Amino acid sequence: MLVIYTGATGDMQVNFNPFAPGSPSTGPIYEPLFFYNTARADPPQPRLGQKFSWNADGTQLSITLRQGVKWSDGQPFTARDVVFTLDLLAKNKALNTTGYRGKATAVDDTHVSVTFDEPSFVDGPQLLGRIYIVPEHVWKSVADPTTAQMRNPVATGPYLEDDVKPQAYTLKANPSHWGGEPAIKRVRVLSLSGNQAGAAAIRAGQIDWQTGPVPNVKNAEQTYPGYKVVITPVNQMVLDTCSNPDLGCQGPQTDPAVRQAIYYAVNRTQLNALAFENTSSEISPSLALLERDQAFISGRLQNKVAPMQPDEARAQQILEGAGYAKGADGIYAKDGKPLQLTLKTVSGWTDYITAVNALSQQLKKAGIKVTAQQLSFNEWSDARGRGDYQLIIDSLYQGPAADPFYVYSYFYGSDTTEKVGKQAGTNVSRFTDPQVDAAIAALKKIDPKDTAARQPQFDTIQTRIEQAMPYIPLLTQGTISVYNATKFTGWPTKEDLYAFPAAWQSPDNAEIYRRLKPTGK
Repeated sequence: MLVIYTGATGDMQVNFNPFAPGSPSTGPIYEPLFFYNTARADPPQPRLGQKFSWNADGTQLSITLRQGVKWSDGQPFTARDVVFTLDLLAKNKALNTTGYRGKATAVDDTHVSVTFDEPSFVDGPQLLGRIYIVPEHVWKSVADPTTAQMRNPVATGPYLEDDVKPQAYTLKANPSHWGGEPAIKRVRVLSLSGNQAGAAAIRAGQIDWQTGPVPNVKNAEQTYPGYKVVITPVNQMVLDTCSNPDLGCQGPQTDPAVRQAIYYAVNRTQLNALAFENTSSEISPSLALLERDQAFISGRLQNKVAPMQPDEARAQQILEGAGYAKGADGIYAKDGKPLQLTLKTVSGWTDYITAVNALSQQLKKAGIKVTAQQLSFNEWSDARGRGDYQLIIDSLYQGPAADPFYVYSYFYGSDTTEKVGKQAGTNVSRFTDPQVDAAIAALKKIDPKDTAARQPQFDTIQTRIEQAMPYIPLLTQGTISVYNATKFTGWPTKEDLYAFPAAWQSPDNAEIYRRLKPTGK
């Protein structure tokens, strides 16, 4: 058994609906057509699909499926299941977090054709790598796929549901998986009280894989004999802001001047040292990765890199220019309302809690009062999705391919958000901007190989989001994973990042489960 801690706290509401937020079933239980590795620029690896091709103008995608695959109830997997899944997304905006707009047709049992009204090259990695295929014979009778509670999922993945309790759930190896039964027979995922409990469980040898901070991370391999550490700078740490009053957001953070002032008031060097043991790194306000995406970062930005030292004078200048005046208590106010905000984080996430406390002190120096609030993971996730927050410390994840386009389409597109009170898609800030929407739409039509044609659209998006800043950039987070190298072999390493090695990341975690082998120790 492989025992994992992903950072979950409190009772887990486990739902094996692959369309439900935070579902543990994507990857291990339900599979995509191909696996795209975001940790490095590998070619997509066949899963339920075997090969694919585009026509010359990017309006038709042809997919050849793997033959002989069966659902876990013994029914055959066919092209009809793929078409059904894609149609399900097209008919349900709440499910369609990838912005899929194609029309799918089953050519025969093993071939699918997807047509688009316009060139859609960039939709390929989303459709092929981030949509999890469900069986038509089960899901056609599901009344509402957005709210369905799936307890006994029928799927094709390498693992099946085994046992579910509030503090843990267990998956078991699928003996009929098309790739063969995995060597790891069971995977158990725990909920603990937080990062400190995770570190204690590692020290006691009670868990085999944790993604999250551990004390004195640079010496972790000495502190935890038999364990190794891999740190991957992929996710970008931000303050989510409920930014759009037109969609129901309320509070001072709806003012772009407040968001800009916070951006300049943050002491990122201090934040990295206090909360993240200097494992994080610089971030660009463009939200393009500084190393991977350097060629895409616009020369029209005010800052290509967010300042690592605070500029309190600039923050105060921005606020006073927007009509704020500092009160006798040192806190700015406007129209009689003090500039005070609530910043939510998850109870037990010690690094983020430390970061939130540090941010509160840093922003107070700039005349902005921030009060920290700790929630259970479920409460935090629900508040973020429904827009019931002012500020949340969070991280923006990368898309299915090494391209900043996906961050923009996920987190800044109008079609991936909702009014406050409804569950948003990926755009939890409720940000909307016609120029950004138009640039995202234009990028969808351009072949990613045509970098010259793409750059003006990136320039537009990056300059607009730097001005609006609905997600306030903090740092590029060094995602820390600690794993048991004595009991299991086959882990991703710095030298062989065949998948992003975060225990909570799907479908990468399924790739890792499949490659691991027990040593018998």
